[in-house]
Amino acid sequence: MCALNVVKGMELSMEKYKIKNGNILLFTLLILLYLEIVFRLLTKGVVFDISLLYVFLYTVFTTLLVYFLVTWGSNRVNKVIYYVTIFGITFIYGLQLCIYKMFGFYFDLSLLWATDQVMSFAGDGLTLILENILEILLLFLPFIVLLILNKKLVISKRNGKEHIGLLAGSIFVYILFIGSFYLNGNAINSARDLYFNVSNNELNIRKFGVLNAFRIDIKRTIFGFEGKLNITDDYVDQDVDKDDPDEEDNEDKEPEYGYHRLDVDFDSLIANESNSTVRMMHEYFKQESGTLENEYTNYFKGKNLILFMAESFNEIAVREDVTPTLYQLVNSGFKFNNFYTPTISSTIGGEFQELTGLVAASGFLSSWKSGENAYPFGIATAFQKMGYNTYAYHNHTYTFQSRNKYLAALGFDNFLGCRNGLEKRINCNQWPESDVEMIKATVSDYINQDEPFMVYYATVSGHGDYGLDSNAMSYKHKDDVAGLNYSEKPLSYLAAQIELDRALALLIEKLDEAGELEDTVIALVGDHYPYYLSLDEVNELASYEKDSVVEVNRSNFILWNSEMETVNVDKVGSQIDVLPTIYNLFGVEYDSRLIIGKDILSTEPGVAIFGNSSWVSDKGTYYASSGKFVSRDGSSVDSDYVRTMNNVVSNKILISRYIMENDYYRKVLGE
Repeated sequence: MCALNVVKGMELSMEKYKIKNGNILLFTLLILLYLEIVFRLLTKGVVFDISLLYVFLYTVFTTLLVYFLVTWGSNRVNKVIYYVTIFGITFIYGLQLCIYKMFGFYFDLSLLWATDQVMSFAGDGLTLILENILEILLLFLPFIVLLILNKKLVISKRNGKEHIGLLAGSIFVYILFIGSFYLNGNAINSARDLYFNVSNNELNIRKFGVLNAFRIDIKRTIFGFEGKLNITDDYVDQDVDKDDPDEEDNEDKEPEYGYHRLDVDFDSLIANESNSTVRMMHEYFKQESGTLENEYTNYFKGKNLILFMAESFNEIAVREDVTPTLYQLVNSGFKFNNFYTPTISSTIGGEFQELTGLVAASGFLSSWKSGENAYPFGIATAFQKMGYNTYAYHNHTYTFQSRNKYLAALGFDNFLGCRNGLEKRINCNQWPESDVEMIKATVSDYINQDEPFMVYYATVSGHGDYGLDSNAMSYKHKDDVAGLNYSEKPLSYLAAQIELDRALALLIEKLDEAGELEDTVIALVGDHYPYYLSLDEVNELASYEKDSVVEVNRSNFILWNSEMETVNVDKVGSQIDVLPTIYNLFGVEYDSRLIIGKDILSTEPGVAIFGNSSWVSDKGTYYASSGKFVSRDGSSVDSDYVRTMNNVVSNKILISRYIMENDYYRKVLGE
């Protein structure tokens, strides 16, 4: 009898410490709040601001829903569902952390259309997980605690009335969540604007939390999302800083210049368009003036063009002692002093921006990669119309990210890469492959022709991961950086960029030998900053302290001819401005209204747009996550300027997406 009483006492004691249904609600709420706060700390996000209210309300809503889902069956079944749910939620946080640590942006479902890139980074992802294992374990700590407390967890079945109560409570909390948006107005990128009008995954994460942003992404991927253009008088008048070529009090009045425009009857297009989105696009472009021709129009007309997209090229690679050819090209020709290469969706985003003049907005990947859209202003098509022979080369797999399809859509019908012929000329079995070998193997294709040539190179030698012994190009130039006092990854990055420098030196030498140098223009822009380096490693090589959103993307745009005087350009520019700038210089006939980027040499105000809707203009920098504007020269600007520029940037992002999703150029200009 005594022994029986002891056993019963132990059972009562164990029962006392069981974590039962009521505590599960609190436990779940604390887990979800923990994940969000720790994630923000690990990604240097703002923890305590108005967004924490949105996160808290949505977390309460999610907690009630989770409890609703896990209280229908037996204790064993409910616990399995609960563990799977908590693990899945934690995995989403871990995934976003890893993507952010590697690329500097967040995962959204549009990246699934870049599956070849995702798979190619799988091995790098494993390395990244190992490098950040403590941070990942910190996120998974609540789940680990749950596993330890497994036997103490009791989730019993609830009745119908309790389930109805849970649903009613969750609906009430969701209404509070939506209502809280009105505490912060309806400005551009406010909570209300993001939730109903704007597609911006990074700001959604910062504003609503990882879990809610993921839900929004799923919903918009499945059901679509239109977004909202802001076409107002304020938008039309945003170009008040333009130089007026007709200004009467200008003593040195410049000659009359025409606009880069084609004869497009937008009134007729509007009247005959049944699709509301396309009709809105017609109205948007109708009110655009486009860019004026200028003193540099036709400056390079008739010359050859060799255009590079240089893998991971950034201003930190430009050093007179290490990369003298890059240094020479950057500091002569057209010298762009405020140029950026915004990192959006990695390499494919950078290439898209360079070759289309559009912002790499969410949703562009599938239509870009399919190669089925019409591009009347495609760079190869445009130069072929002027009598040029065109060529495209890439020293990695030619089908990677469907590059063969979208280059064909731009007019390159003879694109050559590894696995469709270039492997017969260079070593395609090393990683990364050699830019020098690519130049040496291809320059004879075009250099001795009667017709002018336009050549596009997508390089790969600068690619990470960076290690002096593990990266083929870094190892090749290991001795060239041996005397520099940096940690291994920055040294490896510099060594890899030496290969690009030597390739350019070889190209210039070959052009000179063939008597083509003075008649050839070399243009080069990077696809993104070297995100295989941490921000601290980037700053080892930088001449000033860079932030992780804007200044880490500051770079160079090389636009060089051996015979020209150096021209300093202080206006802000980015990858989307490359195409229209080249078209103006080479006398290409195009419609500047229909390309979102603008000729940097025109009177159009400069702006560089980043993936989270931050921007840099000629007046200063706007950080979308904090809503803070920092003036370039320390002077104040009118609040209307920031509001108007936010409208402009939002429109440029959205209209770029609409152009791709609606095959807009085909609708306006046909084939």
